[in-house]
Amino acid sequence: MKRKMGDSKETDSKKPSSNWPPIKPKKNLQITRFRDFDLFTVQNFFSSAESKAFVKAAEAIGFAHQGSLGPTKGEAYRDNDRISVNDPVLADTIWDSGLSKLFSDLRIRGKVAIGLNPNIRFYRYKVGQRFGRHIDESVDLGDGKRTHYTLLVYLSGGPGDLKPKSKNNSSNPTDSSVDPLVGGETVFYGSRNSIVAEVSPTEGMALLHIHG
Repeated sequence: MKRKMGDSKETDSKKPSSNWPPIKPKKNLQITRFRDFDLFTVQNFFSSAESKAFVKAAEAIGFAHQGSLGPTKGEAYRDNDRISVNDPVLADTIWDSGLSKLFSDLRIRGKVAIGLNPNIRFYRYKVGQRFGRHIDESVDLGDGKRTHYTLLVYLSGGPGDLKPKSKNNSSNPTDSSVDPLVGGETVFYGSRNSIVAEVSPTEGMALLHIHG
């Protein structure tokens, strides 16, 4: 999800279509890269107020449950609630709010990042729900445009960090806007099925990872 670096006045906030909340431009955003993997995090990409506003807006639309046939049928296990919208204005708003500046020097096969896929999805997980291990694939958007990274923006969570897998690793409950949030990590795998990273949900944090 992504807008224009500049003054932080309220009037500079660009309001996307579909009555989504406004997003202010962000200054001084910092990228944290995990080791040698194409995995980045950006803390405070959404403010706490923005995150809560998007949660409220999504809840007002209403989520639909998503399931799958499971790994035995060639599908990743899926049990969550989802909203899917096609909104180029919202995509441009999120991109221009700071990511365009951060990734202006990022090159993939000689190409530069220019924006986001307008197909934006909101996921909600209740106790016990999860999205199983899977591989994100590139999407051809036409006109020579193709996705190479997935962007996630966590709208709930608490203090967290990007950490290597450890045998005795445990998650402590952290305060969210309503109840303590436990679990919900996004897990990444390397060679030989080894876990190379777990990203704990942190409100307003952006996570980008390369497809595949």
